[in-house]
Formats: sequence, C-alpha cells, structure tokens
Amino acid sequence: MSAKIIDGKAFAATVREKVAGHVSRLREVHNIVPGLAVVLVGDDPASEVYVRNKGKQTLEVGMNSYEHKLPEDTPEADLLALVARLNSDPAVHGILVQLPLPDHIDEEKVINAIEPGKDVDGFHILNVGLLATGQKAMVPCTPLGCLMMLREHHGSLSGLNAVVVGRSNIVGKPMAQLLLRDSCTVTIAHSRTKDLAGVCRGADILVAAVGRAQMIPGDWVKPGATVIDVGINRIPAPEKGEGKSRLVGDVDFASAVQVAGAITPVPGGVGPMTIACLLANTITACCRANDLPEPSDLTA
Repeated sequence: MSAKIIDGKAFAATVREKVAGHVSRLREVHNIVPGLAVVLVGDDPASEVYVRNKGKQTLEVGMNSYEHKLPEDTPEADLLALVARLNSDPAVHGILVQLPLPDHIDEEKVINAIEPGKDVDGFHILNVGLLATGQKAMVPCTPLGCLMMLREHHGSLSGLNAVVVGRSNIVGKPMAQLLLRDSCTVTIAHSRTKDLAGVCRGADILVAAVGRAQMIPGDWVKPGATVIDVGINRIPAPEKGEGKSRLVGDVDFASAVQVAGAITPVPGGVGPMTIACLLANTITACCRANDLPEPSDLTA
C-alpha cells in the first residue's frame, strides 16, 4: 500500500484563493490594499527567480507588490536606510529581504532592523521570542505551510509524536514550536542524535529539514506516519542527459512512499506553500496594523 500524496501545489492554490478573498474584502469594506515589499541585493539567479514568483503571486491575489533590486556592492548602511524607509511607509505591510545577502552585509543586523509587525518572514528576534513563548507572532512561512498541511490532513494534532529532523532557525526550531503549540510531543533530532533511525521510527509526524539529499530511507519511517519533506536538493540525473540534475527531498521518496500514511513530494510539496504563506502573513500583518480581526484560516 502506498501513501497518500499531499499535493502542496493544490493546497497552496486554495490558500491563495483565501488570501485573494481577504484582500478583496479589505479593499471593499475598509479601502485598504495590503502591500508587500521584497528587497533583493545582488544577482543570485535562484533568488531572482524566487523574487519574480513572489511579485507575480502578490499581484495575482490583488495586493500591491514593491520590488527593490540593489547591486551586489550596495553598502550595508544603504540597505538599512531602505529598510527604515519601508518601515515607515504605511502602504507597506510586509517587508522581506531576500537571503542570502552578500558577505559584507550583516544578515542579523538587517533582519532585526525590520519592524517586527512587518517581518513577514518571521525571522526578527522579537517574533522568534513571541513564538517560543506562545504569544502572537509573525510565523516563518515554511513551518506555517507545513502546519497548515498537517492540520488539513489530521484535523487535531493533539497527542501525536512529532520528530523534526533539523535544528535551523528558519525551519527546524519554529516548526517544533508550532507542533508544541498544537499539543504534539516533540523531539528535535539532528546529525548528532544517537540512533537517529530509531528516533525517526517513533514519529507519527516526521518533518525532514536537514538539507541532505535522500538522507532518510523508508525503513526509518513508522508505518502509517505522515512525512513532511522540507528538503530541496539537486542531484545529478545522467538519465536525463549529460550534466542534467533533478530535485529531491531529504527523504528517499521511493522507499518512504511504500511505508508512510501520507507524504509530501519534492518538488510540489512544501515548496509552493512557502510563497502562499508569505501572502497569508502579509494579510495578517495588514490586519494587525489596522486593528482589524486577523483571518483565523491563515494563521498558526
């Protein structure tokens, strides 16, 4: 028996539909149009594609999109000055500075310069602290997307054993906080975990976010478990031709799909949810800025 495939593309489309509905209500009832500003420094090709997709989807749901492209050698002070201008611009409800930044710029300094209420990436130290203490925060987009898919699949997550493999500030740690908030019993595992295979086999929910291609084989998966694969890794694909590659996750999909109860594919699983949740966070930020009730179907 093979697992149910959790279609992130289809789920992201329903999230975007909800966002578009909230945007049109904000415009009609309150004459407010949510605005998202994205800042790209340098010309990293992957970042450029990602920023272009963000801008396109922002406009498709009826929001305003503000793109700021700065040259690679932009001084840190100039970037901080731009962030300060965006912080004070009432038309901008969400600010996202695309990472990674060039080496001469201090990423933490830039992230923490963003107004916490406009930090739609959820990386500001204040939002991290609010999330950790169970208060109202801006939640990082990828873990929020994972949580939405898990709730959709399971209904209640209460009492389930969740294992998060990976302890990054962007995915692993906030994912664990969100699962705790939904009353899971949570283990954060990583490369130094003793008997990692055994720890994974105890999971009703297994979230893989390590960034190592196909590291988790099917025999690490508890039969019937839900597997959320956050990894996006490029590996050689000689069968497609010389020099070609393909995308795979942190889980060996072919073996895990035979054991799991449900699994996200790569590509087409968690990835599409990240931008959808960025739009959802922008709506949440806009509602909070204007003292309006925030949409419960788009928040953690």
